[in-house]
Amino acid sequence: MARRTKEDAEATRNKLLDAAAEVFFAKGVAGASLSEVAQAAGLTRGAIYWHFKDKVDLFDALMQRTTLPFEQAWEAGQAKFMQHGAVLPEILGVLRMVFRSVSTDTATRRVFDIALYKVECVGELLAVRQRRIEGALRFALQIEQALLLAAQQEGVCLPVSSQNAARGLQAIFDGVLHFWLLQDGQSFDLEAEGMLAVALYLKGLGFDLQKEIA
Repeated sequence: MARRTKEDAEATRNKLLDAAAEVFFAKGVAGASLSEVAQAAGLTRGAIYWHFKDKVDLFDALMQRTTLPFEQAWEAGQAKFMQHGAVLPEILGVLRMVFRSVSTDTATRRVFDIALYKVECVGELLAVRQRRIEGALRFALQIEQALLLAAQQEGVCLPVSSQNAARGLQAIFDGVLHFWLLQDGQSFDLEAEGMLAVALYLKGLGFDLQKEIA
């Protein structure tokens, strides 16, 4: 019985997150109300407050559900290369996974669109900006550590500091995603051109990507 109750609660939570994605995409996060989310889910506002503290908590949970597979893939990659595995293929694999998921999975694409273009970081949503900054800094540090290790493995002398190299790769990755979503995914092949942009940048840093990109 307890297991069934837990499963029901998880199903309700996911139903609310699905509804939040629908409403946030249509109205923006600031313009959407929790009542509208509850109505879209066929539930009450009480159900929302049972699972989430407020709109910010709901938005954070939506983002976490979407990005968790990517974070897990990155952590799995880190575990491999910390055991002296090849770093570069793991970096490229995670970036390719994100590009592919955003371009082929409607739900993932919708949440990324919301996060990039439909959140006004003012008022109650000001905390979203701070969490976004923290997440970006954390990702940049992970990239920096991975690039340093990859450079050691490949015998590459980075032409810039590892911090600058990581920021550049993050800018390429974010920029391609932003531009593709801005044009409603109609202008180019996100995975193909995204990976090409990443490859060109890494080649500029001195890495040989012939095997990894092939």
